[in-house]
Amino acid sequence: MYIFRNIVDLRLHLHKAKATNQKIAFVPTMGALHNGHLSLIKIAKEKGDLTVASIFVNPTQFNDPKDLDKYPRKDEEDIAMLIEKGCDVLFLPSVEEMYPDGTKPKKEFNFGKLTEPMEGAHRPGHFEGMVQVVNLLLEIVEPDFIIMGQKDYQQAAIVRQLLVQAHPNTEIVVAPIIREEDGLAMSSRNVRLLPDERAEAPTIYASLSTLKSLYKVMPLKEAQKEAIEKIEASGSMKVDYLEVADAITLQPIDHWADADKAVVCVAVHLGKVRLIDNVLVG
Repeated sequence: MYIFRNIVDLRLHLHKAKATNQKIAFVPTMGALHNGHLSLIKIAKEKGDLTVASIFVNPTQFNDPKDLDKYPRKDEEDIAMLIEKGCDVLFLPSVEEMYPDGTKPKKEFNFGKLTEPMEGAHRPGHFEGMVQVVNLLLEIVEPDFIIMGQKDYQQAAIVRQLLVQAHPNTEIVVAPIIREEDGLAMSSRNVRLLPDERAEAPTIYASLSTLKSLYKVMPLKEAQKEAIEKIEASGSMKVDYLEVADAITLQPIDHWADADKAVVCVAVHLGKVRLIDNVLVG
């Protein structure tokens, strides 16, 4: 696996691949890799001829500086995992390499109401920072495919619109959520859970699964309320939001009939860790 820390060398390497008509599949990450990330690498290898991953803990998408400081960094372990899975290229830049002129956004995009609910409402500035770095990475790599996970459902929806506006030659592939045996969505943040918190965490997915089973059986608002109460029953978890939204527009709905397909998205504070998850309904 080739490892590049600067943009010029990476672009030169990728230019040679493009000259031979190789399709590039790109997996952007913030490191602390787990099996969820590795499932994206597997899909990338199936979709393209050259698999490119990036590891960059992007400071502009953390609205809480303490969360940025605590984010796990495991470069050596991550590199070993990528090599084992057959990744071809890793881009591992510094903040200075990505933002030589500072972190202020250079381009503005209009995503309508996609950025307003859920994470947008509870993490001001998060999506502006995310779009900023994903756009930069896409400009650098110029991939044929970008592979992202469903766990960050709203993020994937916004990136899909980013491609329409600025990168029409790149196709997004959204991969299913990879879960632990007890249902907890795999996340780099899970390692920060204390043992008793980790034991409690599967309640999140169990509640979402119950809500999904109540599709058109119980009125949506009642099912939503029941799911929140189930998560918060032990007193150790606090729901930031649990929203049932149109799966395409991401706008909240009040009745099951308001959308042909819905997504149930949740964010939960458990100890000092904030966890997100979602399920598709309908």
